[in-house]
Amino acid sequence: MAHSELSPKARAILDAASELFYSQGIHAVGVDTIAAHAGVTKKTLYERFGSKAELAASYLSARDAQWRDFLEARLTAAEPDPEAQLRAVFQASASWSAERGQRGCAMINAHAEISDPEHPAYAVLIHQKLWMRDVFASIAEAAQVPEAEQLARGIFIAHEGALATSGMGVVFEAFDAAQEIAITALRAGRSAESAET
Repeated sequence: MAHSELSPKARAILDAASELFYSQGIHAVGVDTIAAHAGVTKKTLYERFGSKAELAASYLSARDAQWRDFLEARLTAAEPDPEAQLRAVFQASASWSAERGQRGCAMINAHAEISDPEHPAYAVLIHQKLWMRDVFASIAEAAQVPEAEQLARGIFIAHEGALATSGMGVVFEAFDAAQEIAITALRAGRSAESAET
């Protein structure tokens, strides 16, 4: 069910869970705390979401949907040139992190707590990362560079490194640094393509 289709009580539960899971961690927050924060009973929480594991999956799904909308709006607004598209991704990530990601990437954080492939949240966080990898693959393919898949993989890794180090506060302007790595790699790929033609 989309977040916009939730009942008021279910929305309150998901909003409370999203705030608490992100700020404190999924394992650290109990359903009693979430229910109290949402102003509902624990029974209502279970009626709406079934289990804490399903609520965690809903939290990650909602955050992923919000991020995709956020990024896609910026990609649409940017020039279609692959370099402009790359810049749009890294700038979107920097803006999102400043506004909503001071504790780092929610998916990376969740994966540190959830490693069981049977957990309902596991597929959500893995699919989110695969989607991001595909965003970079599309940009690399549009650039028509040799070894587009390898280029996309390297850019994806640079982006994930920026997410992790920015969230930890150990690299100043991590997204700017990662963007320059990505742009340099893209330009090198385009130069190689030009040399071959």
